[in-house]
Amino acid sequence: MVATSRGFASPPDFKLTRLGLAFHPYPHPSTDTNAGRMRDLRKRRRRLSLPRADPPAVTLITCCCSDPVVPILSGKTVDKADDRRFDSKKRAHRAAGVQASAALPFFASSSSSSPAQSRFLSKQEKHYPRCTPRNSGPQSRDSPPKRDTGIANEKEWGISLLNENVNESGTNEDGSTWYRESGEDLGNNGYRCRWTRMGGTSHDASSQWKETWWEKSDWTGYKELGVEKSGRNAEGDSWWETWQEVLHQDEWSNVARIERSAQKQAKSGTENAGWYEKWWEKYDAKGWTEKGAHKYGRLNEQSWWEKWGEHYDGRGSVLKWTDKWAETELGTKWGDKWEEKFFAGIGSRQGETWHVSPSGERWSRTWGEEHFGNGKVHKYGKSTTGESWDIVVDEETYYEAEPHYGWADVVGDSSQLLSIKPRERPPGVYPALDFGSLSPPVDEPPDEFSPQ
Repeated sequence: MVATSRGFASPPDFKLTRLGLAFHPYPHPSTDTNAGRMRDLRKRRRRLSLPRADPPAVTLITCCCSDPVVPILSGKTVDKADDRRFDSKKRAHRAAGVQASAALPFFASSSSSSPAQSRFLSKQEKHYPRCTPRNSGPQSRDSPPKRDTGIANEKEWGISLLNENVNESGTNEDGSTWYRESGEDLGNNGYRCRWTRMGGTSHDASSQWKETWWEKSDWTGYKELGVEKSGRNAEGDSWWETWQEVLHQDEWSNVARIERSAQKQAKSGTENAGWYEKWWEKYDAKGWTEKGAHKYGRLNEQSWWEKWGEHYDGRGSVLKWTDKWAETELGTKWGDKWEEKFFAGIGSRQGETWHVSPSGERWSRTWGEEHFGNGKVHKYGKSTTGESWDIVVDEETYYEAEPHYGWADVVGDSSQLLSIKPRERPPGVYPALDFGSLSPPVDEPPDEFSPQ
């Protein structure tokens, strides 16, 4: 049982079903020999990109003009998530860790094809025009978002703001109602927010959806593009998600930076189930990059969490880490975590895989690697069952010195953000710069989804 990048060394095999879940804990450590561990580890390390796993995870809404920071829902396999983060030629492979296949529409991954899911996703997967003719109501978007899809590209949202103030509503032939409104808000320092809101309600009020688009700018060069969605359906499922893309100039370094983020959240109306995800990516023109995600999910008796991050300083230094764990109401707990640090071919990897039984009995295995940059690697580890190893082997060192998707990629995919036109600045008027802390507040999952 070896800890692998972004995944459990030997993950428990549990399957989520509509009525419950079948849980199979880790095999006994004695069945996993040290020799097998070394062979497996060597195979997994002989590649440039380190695999990762993405089990499920939980997140909020606000007015388009109040800098929304909100959760998002989703349901997709790990590889599908990378489709959003990397282009087809630079996609990073992520190994499967905890895999959950659920009948719940917002729990199942986008690759599943269960009848229950298709009932919810059929509308969402169809293409609806984002801007319908005047006096024609917007199409209903009453399907929850998909899990594990990462941060969408701006083109996938199809944001199209109206150039005039609109306030209209109507009733469709099936009795459902709709509304659409747009406007512009102005503020100090050249601030401008153009926005469009739309929504609808079924004839019996059993389902409802809302969606807001916005773009913001000011005289400092700040630009923002965003979306916020929420809704509920006749089955009682509810969801919320938000997406943002921001361009700004760092006040201290004068380096341009683009940041993208997404939050998603969904809750079942029929079961004790829900999930939350928060994704973020930050890039600057000098190659500095940060990426990460926080996830939480629950299905009846089982809950799971995951956090991971990647940091590239633009000068060759890399830090990556993952921490994921799960538990059942019976008291069984298990998890896996790892970390790697590299610079100029020299670095280290270390990790731990652990399991706790309902009676409190704990098993764990820790492992580590020291890479000296000369073709020699020191490998060591031990477990609570008495295993241990401490050897030096001849082995090449592979790691990602640069992100697969970096500054040039995000600039190329942010044409709509970059094309936002700020208000004209009068001669002799200069933007007021705020040199205070720019650190965003830490967003916490809603209480109903918080770990106990």
